[in-house]
Amino acid sequence: MSRVVGRGELERAVIEALWASGTPMTARSVTESLAGRELAVTTVLTVLSRLESKGVVRRTRDGRAHTYQAVAGRAEHTADLMRQVLEGAGDRDDVLTRFVGSVSAEDVAALRRALDER
Repeated sequence: MSRVVGRGELERAVIEALWASGTPMTARSVTESLAGRELAVTTVLTVLSRLESKGVVRRTRDGRAHTYQAVAGRAEHTADLMRQVLEGAGDRDDVLTRFVGSVSAEDVAALRRALDER
């Protein structure tokens, strides 16, 4: 029996496949890299199209097919998501204070180093 997969989970799996590859991939190669998920290429094409409209992937014509690649690396993408969440926060000071209070000592040290380098 096939498990129903949420849209967010599938988008994450597709972008993870693109990051793991490090090179442009066709929808068929992305589908093949997601072995065990029993996905149709058309489903992956829909996800890739959605990610392209969000500005997460770039589509390039390659002969009769298209290839797709991530616009940004994993770290840059994650930092952008964090920025978007912070921009939507009502009280940024409170959110940042709560965030710093919830992370490990190692993360606090990494944040301190990043702020010192800035």
